[in-house]
Amino acid sequence: MTLLLMAAGNGSRYGKLKQFDDLGPHSEFLMEFSIFDAIKYGFTHIVAITKKDKVDFLKEHLSKRLPNGIKLDVLAQEISDVPEHTNYTTERLKPWGTAHAVWTARNVIKGPFAVINADDFYGELAFKNAARIMNSETENTFGLISYTLKDTLSTHGSVSRGVCQIENGILTKVEERLKIEKQNNSIIDTDSGIVFTGEEEASMNFWVCDTSIFNYITNAFKLFLKDEGKIKSSEIFLPFIVQEMISKENLKVPVLNSESNWFGVTYAEDRTMAVSKLVEMTKNEDYPFNLWNINQ
Repeated sequence: MTLLLMAAGNGSRYGKLKQFDDLGPHSEFLMEFSIFDAIKYGFTHIVAITKKDKVDFLKEHLSKRLPNGIKLDVLAQEISDVPEHTNYTTERLKPWGTAHAVWTARNVIKGPFAVINADDFYGELAFKNAARIMNSETENTFGLISYTLKDTLSTHGSVSRGVCQIENGILTKVEERLKIEKQNNSIIDTDSGIVFTGEEEASMNFWVCDTSIFNYITNAFKLFLKDEGKIKSSEIFLPFIVQEMISKENLKVPVLNSESNWFGVTYAEDRTMAVSKLVEMTKNEDYPFNLWNINQ
C-alpha cells in the first residue's frame, strides 16, 4: 500500500513552510508521525510531493529515517507539468492545486493509495481504517477518512473544511467551506452564513484512491487549461475531482470516521499546541521519544 503526502504548500498563514517545521520531541516533522502510523498498518511505499527546491532535502531527510523495506519517492510538483498536447500562455506563479499534486505521482503509483496533507496530524486509527478500505475487495478502491467538524477548528482564525453529506455510509457530496470558525457557541461559515452543529463529518483531505483517478485528473486538467479565466490563479482541488466522479461516474466512496484526534498548524499560534500534544503523546508512550531511533 502507498501513502502519498502533499508537502508542496506555501504556508502563507503560518509564516513559513510548516511541513518542514520540527514540531516533534526529537525535531520530527509532523508528516513523520503519519508515516510512522502508516507503516504500522502495512504501508510499504511512501510518496512525497514537494517543491522542486526541497526534493533533495526531503529525500535525504526521510531516507535516513525510514525502516528497511520501505520504498520512498520524492517528487516535485511543477507548474510546467501539464498533460501532453496542452499548453497555456497566461503567467502562472503558484502550483495547480491538490489534484495536480496527486497527479504528479501518476508514474510511480501502481495500486491503491492514501492521500494526506503533510502538515496535519491524523492519528493512528485513521491509518488503520484507511488500510481497511484499501484491503477491501471492491472494483474501485476509493474512500474517505472523516473527522467530526467541531474537532477540526482552530482557536486562532477561520479554516477551510470539506463538509460531507453521507447516506448509508457512502459519500454523496462534499462542499468546500472556506471560512469556518467558532463564534461564541456557534460554528459558522462566514462566507455563506451557514451555521453548523459541529457534529457534521468533515474531510481533512485523507482520501483513499486507486489509479483510475489519474486519467480523470488528466481530462479535468485539459478542460481547466482551456479556460483562460482560471489559468492565472485558480486551482484544481482533489475533493472537486472526487465529487465529479461521484456525480458523473456513479463512484461509490465509503466514509469511515477516523476514530482519532486531528490537529494541524494553520496559523503560527497553533505551533505551541502542536508541540505540546506531541510531547504529551510521547510521554503517554503512544509514540517513542525518538521516533526512528537515530542520532541527530
